Parts: sequence; structure tokens; C-alpha cells
Amino acid sequence: MPKAKKPVVIVTRKLPDSIETRMRELFETRLNIDDKPMTQAQLGEALKAADVLVPTVTDRIDASVLKEAGPSLKLIANFGNGVDNIDVQAAVQRGITVTNTPGVLTEDTADMTMALILAVPRRLAEGANVLSGTDKDWAGWSPTWMLGKRISGKRLGIIGMGRIGQAVARRASAFGLQIHYHNRRRLPAKIEEELHATYWESLDQMLARMDIISINCPHTPATFHLLSARRLKLLRPQAYVVNTARGEVIDENALIRMIAAEELAGAGLDVFEHEPAVNPKLARLARDGKVVLLPHMSSATIEGRIEMGEKVIVNIRTFMDGHKPPDRVLPSML
Repeated sequence: MPKAKKPVVIVTRKLPDSIETRMRELFETRLNIDDKPMTQAQLGEALKAADVLVPTVTDRIDASVLKEAGPSLKLIANFGNGVDNIDVQAAVQRGITVTNTPGVLTEDTADMTMALILAVPRRLAEGANVLSGTDKDWAGWSPTWMLGKRISGKRLGIIGMGRIGQAVARRASAFGLQIHYHNRRRLPAKIEEELHATYWESLDQMLARMDIISINCPHTPATFHLLSARRLKLLRPQAYVVNTARGEVIDENALIRMIAAEELAGAGLDVFEHEPAVNPKLARLARDGKVVLLPHMSSATIEGRIEMGEKVIVNIRTFMDGHKPPDRVLPSML
């Protein structure tokens, strides 16, 4: 009997070598060796040729691009937890299944969130720059030099209490922070008790009382500019904002204005509203020690990337075997 034809799988970005090797073994895989982000036109060509597309957060798979999909495209296996880069509704309407890679980045992202929660009030980036920057003018220890803010005993308000938000809460509790949260749905009492977490049905009321805000919710139409200019003004001047979720959740221009005017104490940002572009005003605030900026690296561990790739492979194989993939995403879930 002839072997079944391998599905054509097109991968839009460079993945870990072990994942690419396994994909080549299992599928008719076309790789992006140069790791250059595809243009919309190139994505359209890939959709015409593929049985399975494996995109990442840098690929915008919107309704206009999906119109280019060939009849053989039946699965978009996203290499990433979020699917805000994909018009899931438009894909499903065209009979295309969408999957993602949930769960594997929880601990890595929570680690980086906690690092930013520490870095901003304790002025870690500023201190490092004193020794590694161009000035190198450290004169030695002084009782009143480079004073930051203690985080123990402060109130942390977590926006989005899913896997990552809960992992952040566990870490923050160990540092003596009081845990508060706002979520679409209240957590079961058992989990609230375990996390020592206080639930706020009203986001506005929570924001007005917190010392640090951590954004850990996905980007959806409902969360676009969830921290709007109006809501940012509810925060106290001594409050900090940390974002390792998606830049679009914050009105970035309003955040910049308030930090520059000292209406907020500062921010730690791993994501930006118009990635990969970073607002020059944010860069200036970073040089002034008002914000800590990272290049979207909260989930960047080799272990996490390999686990993401393994989930992509499982979703493809399960789908091609005629079964429902374990990480299928439906419009009703967003």
C-alpha cells in the first residue's frame, strides 16, 4: 500500500531546531530559515499552498488574508498562546480550524512579571546602568542614594486571573504583596483562599486602591484599551503598572503622558501597542529611570519554546488523524 501523502505544513518563523527537525520528519514542512517576518502578500501565498499554516504573534491573519486561502488549508496551528493575531471567526466561517499552545508559557511569563514588579519600584535597571552605562560615576554606597520603594505590604491588583495571573499571585504572595484581582469570572472560593486573593467586580474600584497593577489578560476586542486614559487616571500617583500580556490593553499614549507628568510612579513593559515599534517617548522615560522596557521576552526560554512546538505538532497530528485537536480555539472562547 502506498504511504499516505504528508500534509504540507508552512512555518512562518524560525523555530527551535529540534522542533523543526521533528516537523520535517512528520510532515512536508517548509521552513523560514532566515526568520524574516512574512509580508501580508507572502502570508497569502502561504495560505494558498498549505494544508496547515503555523504562524506566530508577528503574523496578522485577518479576514482579507484568509480570502487567499486555498481549498487544502484546513488548520492554522498558532505557535503561541494568544490568538489575537488571527481572525478566528473568519477562519471558522471558511471551515478552517484554529489551535494555540496554552499553558506551557505560564511559569516563564509569571517569572518575568515578578521580575518587573521588583525592577520598577527597586530601580534595578537604573542601578545596573550606573555600572554598565557611559557615565560609570558610582562614588560608592550612600544612605540616601538610589532609594526605591519597598514592595512587601503593598497591594497588587492583577487584571486577568487565568493561569498566568494565578502564577503571578503565588509568586507575589511570597514577596509579601497583598493580592487583589479583577476577572471576567470570579474564581472558586477554594482558589481565592489558596491565593489569599480579594476579588473586585468593579475594575475601576480596584484600580483606585492598588499600589501595583499587573496586566495578565488576553488581548480581545473587549480588552482593547481596557486601561484607558480615564481608568489610568483612577490610579494613585505612587502606583506602578506592569504589562507582560499585550500592549493593546493599555492606552500607551495616555500612560506615557501620565508618567512624564509624574501622575504615575512608573511602569514595567514587556509588550507595546505598536510592536515592533517602540514609542520614542517610552525610550526617553526609560533613560530617565521612569520605566523599564523589555523586548517582548517574558516567555523567552528554550524550554518554553520547545514545549510550544511540541503542542503545535500534537495539534497537527491529532487533526490529521481525524480527531479534534486538544487546543482548538473557538470564537465563543474569546
